[in-house]
Amino acid sequence: MNHKIALVLACLTLSPLAALSAGIPATSTEPKLNVLLILSDDHSYPHVGCYGNKDVLTPNLDKFAAEGMRFDRAYVSSPQCVPSRASIFTGRSPVEIGMSRFSSPLPRAIKTYPEALRAAGWFTGLAGRTYHMDGASGTMPPETQAVFDKYKLKTFPDRLDYVKIGKDEEISLGQMRDFLNLKPADKPFFLQLCTHDPHRPLTTKGSVKTDPSKITLPAHYPDTRLVREDLANYYDEISHFDEFFGQAMAELENRGLAATTIVIFMGDNGASQFRGKGTLYEFGVHVPLIVRWPGKIKPGSNSTELISGEDIAPTFLESAGLSIPLEMTGKSFAKLMKGEAYEPRTVVFSERGAHGYDLPGNTADFDLSRAVVNKTHKLIYNALGELPYWPVDFYKLEFWKELVAMQKTGKLEPKFEKLYFAPTRPMFELYDLVNDPSELTNLAGTPQAQAVETQLKSEMHEWMMLQRDFIPLPAIAKKGGKGKGE
Repeated sequence: MNHKIALVLACLTLSPLAALSAGIPATSTEPKLNVLLILSDDHSYPHVGCYGNKDVLTPNLDKFAAEGMRFDRAYVSSPQCVPSRASIFTGRSPVEIGMSRFSSPLPRAIKTYPEALRAAGWFTGLAGRTYHMDGASGTMPPETQAVFDKYKLKTFPDRLDYVKIGKDEEISLGQMRDFLNLKPADKPFFLQLCTHDPHRPLTTKGSVKTDPSKITLPAHYPDTRLVREDLANYYDEISHFDEFFGQAMAELENRGLAATTIVIFMGDNGASQFRGKGTLYEFGVHVPLIVRWPGKIKPGSNSTELISGEDIAPTFLESAGLSIPLEMTGKSFAKLMKGEAYEPRTVVFSERGAHGYDLPGNTADFDLSRAVVNKTHKLIYNALGELPYWPVDFYKLEFWKELVAMQKTGKLEPKFEKLYFAPTRPMFELYDLVNDPSELTNLAGTPQAQAVETQLKSEMHEWMMLQRDFIPLPAIAKKGGKGKGE
């Protein structure tokens, strides 16, 4: 066949995957769906009332869950804001797209799902707390800012129709209203709305005041007055976010947009709490995820299927009637939400890299670790296990300083000394999440867990190779029956 004729025929029979890249919506008789993503900041999965926490007050989120679907096994691709949000925007892993360093700008060549929506006719925007893809405005070193300016690395004002940021929740709501006022009447919208809550510092002036003496501490928390007060303040920040969330939902209702809008609420990564943000434990990467999709999702439903932060982008695109680009490694769960046949994930992955802007003085600033989670177990690979744990965002606070002093004087319980002050960490950690949800018993290297450890190492090995990961692979060749070091 003549090459030119073949090319014409190929264009006429454009596949759905190619159609998205060309900005062509899949055929649909339904009106275009509005898309709203609301991200809380540093928010772990158990810290919402509808997830079973009786100490944190979240009536608006609980009502939202009763109207939609609660996901019980949602994991972000990183326990850090920038890489996690990069995956949410792109449907790809932060390692693969070069976004594992905290202050990295998203390369202009890497496309996002809001851009695909915009190309297909959506009015698109970002509002509220910084979206983290254009560096940190106002806090970058002058050398970094100079590079941004020289090479025009700030790209999101070019990618979307509306891009504004602001820390205060009232500012965020004002920007949401401004965005909706600017939306052309004949266009559907996409908006990512972010807040500072419950990110540190925990200084909210909300209406809820949690009693520190009455809360139940997680099993991995030392029980001191200062620790209790800090966790109570964190819960108050979440309640403040809940009030904001209720106001955002009321804005949709008042404008008559609720019935035509799919809304996803999600934590961008885990809490800045013990074994949380900056770690690959459950409090670091397991986040709340709730979706309301009127007419599609059965109200009050829930799912225990594994979901990755990479899955948000393809899910939004499929829900909006668009096809998914080939480069996205995320898996759409739109069919799962609609109750249709769905092939679930068997594993999810997460990575930890550089954090913040400081030099690598400890593992709060720089760590290299990877995790793989299946339905029952989690494997963590600490490539820098020779370095001790150091917490992100709270090592200068009084409750942590008190624990340091207790450890030095032998007053800290041995189990907490082992968790937080061991001079080294194991290279591999394996946890049975069904029987040990607090991740207190490391099964790595034990005979009874050999099969699952081998399986998860193989899964991680393959993933790291395909992502072109830059740290050593977790599985090693054995020569003559001898292991590493021979």
